[in-house]
Amino acid sequence: MAVQAPTPSKPSGLPRAVALIWDMLTTSDHKKVGLIYLVTSFLMFGLAGLMAVAIRYQLAVPDNNFLVGDGYNQILTLHGATMLFFFIIPAGVAGFGNFILPLMLGERDVALPRINAFAAWLFLFSGVLIYTSLFFGGAPDVGWTFYWPFSASREGHGVDFFMMGILTLGVSSLLGSANFAATVYNLRAKGMSLWKMPIFVWSVFATSLLQLFALAGLTAASLLVFIDRKLGFSPFNAAVGGDPVLFQQFFWFYSHPAVYIMLLPYLGIAAEVASTFARKPVFGYRFMVFAQLGIAVVGFLVWAHHMFTVGESLLFQLVFVFFTALVAVPTGVKIFSLLGTLWGGHLDMKTPLLFVLGFLFNFLLGGITGVMLAIVPFDYSVHDSYFVVAHFHNVLMAGSGFLAFAGLYYWWPKITGRTYSEFWGKTHFWFFLVGYLLTFMPQYVLGFLGMPRRYDTYPDGNYLWNELNLISTVGAVLLALGGIAWLIKVIDSFRRNEKAPDNPWGGYTLEWATSSPPPSYNFAFNWPPFFPSERPLYDWAKAGLKPTPVDVKDIHLPAPTVWPFMTALGLLITSIGISISPNATPDLPGAAGWQGWLTVGLVTFLYSLFRWAGRLEYDVPVEHHTVTNKSNAWVGMAWFIVSEIALFGVLIAGYLYLRLSGAAQPPEERPAIWLALVNTFLLVASSFTVHYAHHDLRKRKFSPLRFGLLISIILGTVFFLFQVYEFAVFLGHENPAQQLWATMFLIIVGLHGAHVVIGGTGLALAYYQAIQNKLDDHNHGTLEGASMYWHLVDAVWLFIVCIFYIW
Repeated sequence: MAVQAPTPSKPSGLPRAVALIWDMLTTSDHKKVGLIYLVTSFLMFGLAGLMAVAIRYQLAVPDNNFLVGDGYNQILTLHGATMLFFFIIPAGVAGFGNFILPLMLGERDVALPRINAFAAWLFLFSGVLIYTSLFFGGAPDVGWTFYWPFSASREGHGVDFFMMGILTLGVSSLLGSANFAATVYNLRAKGMSLWKMPIFVWSVFATSLLQLFALAGLTAASLLVFIDRKLGFSPFNAAVGGDPVLFQQFFWFYSHPAVYIMLLPYLGIAAEVASTFARKPVFGYRFMVFAQLGIAVVGFLVWAHHMFTVGESLLFQLVFVFFTALVAVPTGVKIFSLLGTLWGGHLDMKTPLLFVLGFLFNFLLGGITGVMLAIVPFDYSVHDSYFVVAHFHNVLMAGSGFLAFAGLYYWWPKITGRTYSEFWGKTHFWFFLVGYLLTFMPQYVLGFLGMPRRYDTYPDGNYLWNELNLISTVGAVLLALGGIAWLIKVIDSFRRNEKAPDNPWGGYTLEWATSSPPPSYNFAFNWPPFFPSERPLYDWAKAGLKPTPVDVKDIHLPAPTVWPFMTALGLLITSIGISISPNATPDLPGAAGWQGWLTVGLVTFLYSLFRWAGRLEYDVPVEHHTVTNKSNAWVGMAWFIVSEIALFGVLIAGYLYLRLSGAAQPPEERPAIWLALVNTFLLVASSFTVHYAHHDLRKRKFSPLRFGLLISIILGTVFFLFQVYEFAVFLGHENPAQQLWATMFLIIVGLHGAHVVIGGTGLALAYYQAIQNKLDDHNHGTLEGASMYWHLVDAVWLFIVCIFYIW
């Protein structure tokens, strides 16, 4: 990618602290974006850890009343949601991925820098949104799984904030995943094929694909709970023929693949650390890659092993037993590859490697107990017991959590430019290892002894319950002491301010070829187009090759802008307004001022979005090197469309299940087919006008371009108004709360209408750029992305017409 010397991203004359804040608010530098994710994630880890200590203190002795009732449920919910959604998942793929992945690829930035910054602020604000519930009546208290109907019937707005937070976080995750997929697929150093990428890059790539396909399940589950709370109808309502278990199908369709989303990036970190500290290449490189991709594929086929006890058929259970056992095969390949990498190596027992070794021992226990839980009779015996709690903490805390710290210590010199104290690092490790074993090993036994999860207390007199719970709490205290040791390490590293060398560990991947920390442009040279393996620095040294220096003045980077941040802020304010708006139940009216929140949020969002569109990404025309010869916007939108197809696919699959089972039968008076056909004509016609507008841009016919976009926007607006009219007529004689087909019709067709609004807004942004004369050969990403999205909207509508209006 040809890129110019960085433009200063802060106004002159500001105090240093203010200038630093302004720089972060306006940056699109992938390294600073990575720091937003990493700092937020590890702060959330500390916060969730304190909540875990409070939970264990409550359970240290029987009949304790330190934290009971709603308070316990709120802390338990926030602990689980924070650990999963705001630490384990984002730290690996978004935090380390943002900072390290472009460096490993030998590039100067990600494919979509501003979208990347926008996704980071959405991530931060989604966490702020969930915790804002504390100021509007209390935090959510339904557990991180928020099962229906429990979540739909809870009083207060805590669950509303939770659902909006998850939906906002989902948008952030999808944008980030599309950006990573486009970066890996379209931006690599010349000569670096897919099979020459470091394992960590493969890990982020596989995780991004997994998120793009799987996140639809969580989005569908949280969206439908939110609709039920606000509008009062749900496809899960058995009173009108719905299926409550369908919620679990949607939820676990994401939330079990999420286990591998939490694991895959960290397995990549383990491979990089093991290779560097064993002074050996990764053992079985291609097998590790295939294993990662195999985990991503098979991970989609195991979600229902969380549902063995809901009463599904024997065939259903056997199928998921098979695939749950099968996923252990690629996982085992990864573990044996790590062991093979370490075997016979000259191990340098520094802190990063200690955390990898601790992971190997503990994750093995988690894997074995996972296979045990795949056996239906055993799962029946320990389901919802503390055995399950111990198992998933074995996988996540001693698995992903240990490797998160392995990555933090491994890349600490590169990220901060400072060394750290090995004494405090090793103190942290041993407190964590011993504390983990004392905390969670007794919980396996408690599960066998019948202690249920999610209970805020237990009676005295149960065999070994008192002793094992006390030991578990002592372990939690040791984990907290380990966290304190980590904080001391951080403070000591910045206090001593000892400069780290560029390559302190002797690594052979490209991030070690630049300074510590890297400059804004990453590299001031071009790489040799010779990549025999995933360790180019070793290969080039052996072949006597060196990078070619380039003049920093010839490097161009994206211009700083505050509008991605402001757009995300607008969405935060809007989400608060929606969350505190009236619910369907009469006893939960909207909080005072919700209309103001909503109005200010929407105005801020739309104004910022158009200002963002009006600010060109580069101050000078820039030609991008891409692997596929497609623009980054085109490739990024292509990957994002995968997630939209998955979302409609999940919801339509649920509708087809209800329809084919006879539960969702159409009413006698359905929406008029003639109006659907008129709408179809309008939408298909708009697709043609968008296509020709894009064609006119290539031919530099700017007047026809603007006219074509305007016609497309008008056609889309008329379509939407007809749909609003259709809904009003239909709701005049049908109550979706009492008719299941009407429920699914309003949900799916309404969601499509929301996508029409989103797509129309994208076209409006492109039209705004056109009338501002900011669409040209170098700046056309908005039009490319908006036109592709609009074609998706059209294609989905044709399918909807078939299943709702014709069938």
